[in-house]
Amino acid sequence: MEDKRNIQIIEWEHLDKRKFYLLGVAMTMAIRVSVYPFTLIRTRLQVQKGRSLYQGTADAFIKILRADGVAGLYRGFLVNTFTLISGQCYVTTYELTRKFVADYSQSNTVKSLVAGGSASLVAQSITVPIDVVSQHLMMQRKGEKMGRFQVRGSPEGPGVVAFGQTKDIIKQILRADGLRGFYRGYVASLLTYIPNSAVWWPFYHFYAEQLSCLCPKECPHIVFQAISGPLAAATASILTNPMDVIRTRVQVEGKSSIILTFRQLMAEEGPWGLMKGLSARIISATPSTIVIVVGYESLKKLSLRPELVDSRHW
Repeated sequence: MEDKRNIQIIEWEHLDKRKFYLLGVAMTMAIRVSVYPFTLIRTRLQVQKGRSLYQGTADAFIKILRADGVAGLYRGFLVNTFTLISGQCYVTTYELTRKFVADYSQSNTVKSLVAGGSASLVAQSITVPIDVVSQHLMMQRKGEKMGRFQVRGSPEGPGVVAFGQTKDIIKQILRADGLRGFYRGYVASLLTYIPNSAVWWPFYHFYAEQLSCLCPKECPHIVFQAISGPLAAATASILTNPMDVIRTRVQVEGKSSIILTFRQLMAEEGPWGLMKGLSARIISATPSTIVIVVGYESLKKLSLRPELVDSRHW
């Protein structure tokens, strides 16, 4: 009889692709709505000089809410939703790469490491221009300007509608940097997210396997998978946050050198500057990762080809 503690991984060839994509888009959108405010807060914390505006995650949340209301926590959200495309490209690349690597290695760690890194490379090539625009929109606030660009009318006045602000930011980026401006920080993004993704998947499977050995056989797999996701996210966040701070500053402040940005940050704020926004990153990652893991694993189960359903035990 099969040991229930053995976690069965649903691979690409086992899925009904139509169900997988339709349910995947809906799930991703729901997650983005729930965690976007903390993404905005993390970005502002990483860009600010020292603690000139916000003392931390909670302080930033309260100040933004007081100044701009709930809408202030969702600046740039409409633009950011276009990353749904890159999200689907990510999972497709991840699953297909796992299938390809399986021809050369049966090690789950190797498959996860290579697939995670490859998926992030593809996704970031689509995401970076969207990120650049949405991050500049996140920087729009009442009072002192945080980023390089300010939308016409300023957030203090009647301003312009969301798409008007987006159009204005795009024009300013084009005037200042040309088309290359939309890929500012591309290398920094790759150096952040490829390691993050490559590390997350092996740690996720590692934690899940360890917890499966500790938990009773009757414990549903989804429980320790839900715990493993945030543990893997926290591990990956701690390891890659220094590069994430540099990436954000390169993109928002218009810097052209990763090394010079690193040196300036160290000179101004010391080693602790590399950990800015870490708590906001982990806070946003924890609930979203639980939802992602539970949702993604459930999505794969729901998308399992009909003839395979009866052969699986969860």
